[in-house]
Amino acid sequence: MNLPLISVIIPTYNREQVLRETLTEVLQQTYPHFEVLVVDQTPTHEPETQTYLEQLTQAGKIQWYRLDWASLPGARNYAVRRSQGDILLFIDDDVQLPEGFLLAHARNYIPGETSAPEKIGAVAGRVFDRMKLSDSGGKLTIENLPPEAQDPGIAWYHLDLVHTIKPQQVISVRGCNMSFRREIFDQFGLTFDERFKGSAVREESDFCLRIRPTGYVIWYDPEAYLIHLGEEAGGCHDMSTRSVQYQITFYHNHFFMGLKNLTPGQCFRFFAKLFDCHVLGHPPCNKSGSPLKIITRFCFYKLGLLKALGTWITSLWDQGQIYTQKDHS
Repeated sequence: MNLPLISVIIPTYNREQVLRETLTEVLQQTYPHFEVLVVDQTPTHEPETQTYLEQLTQAGKIQWYRLDWASLPGARNYAVRRSQGDILLFIDDDVQLPEGFLLAHARNYIPGETSAPEKIGAVAGRVFDRMKLSDSGGKLTIENLPPEAQDPGIAWYHLDLVHTIKPQQVISVRGCNMSFRREIFDQFGLTFDERFKGSAVREESDFCLRIRPTGYVIWYDPEAYLIHLGEEAGGCHDMSTRSVQYQITFYHNHFFMGLKNLTPGQCFRFFAKLFDCHVLGHPPCNKSGSPLKIITRFCFYKLGLLKALGTWITSLWDQGQIYTQKDHS
């Protein structure tokens, strides 16, 4: 089997022990051809983490890039420009990997090795998400995703990459476990949109929607799985999930993804479902139905919409890739 070179890209922010554990599991992979790029936006590490990263760098086991800004899509773009792989594999800095994880992704890009179609441009791996598995009791299994999971207007509430057990074509990936052919970036010039702020929710969805015109498909492979720990602190942003700014940014990112990529009819259905789920708290969000909390969430919803409209209008003359522009300066 002619195995492609894989670039494993790990953006990180304010993670210590869990980052060290993630890197250890990546480096224990027996896949013969891979490189590891760590895009580190942590201002100051604990001594143990600092020493560990220095040792790995000196040994040539990782490429360690230190940045003085925090942006998840910006970090992804930064690594793409420095990677050498035929396949670019993005994982979070708080995951656990099984043996054979890299091979499970790679096999999907080799014709005849799996049931994946030949025109595959991206692989969505399965994510054992502790929070979502806890909510479902761990007993839910899905074979075929419903047709709604391919509809850009409502797919985001039917696309389940946690409980689905059968390989199939999907509309999007999850950012903590996703890989792409290099051609997606080099031939078609796609980049992650750095206007997705904070936790950058929906930045991977936006990227995947822009893959569709290329003719490549996105393939879900449950064998390419990992465990996402979902650490509350750190990540690739500097926001508390309880902060006002986080809440506004959360809605901004959803609205902006819709305004950029969806038809007016799709936008209407997407924004209506966003309101029903995240403001009113109906399933699958299952949030508190307290009138005060609904009113509060509605305020964030409106502010997020206004902010997204501003970003969308500004995009007519400014693509907002500020971190990429810094890198090129």
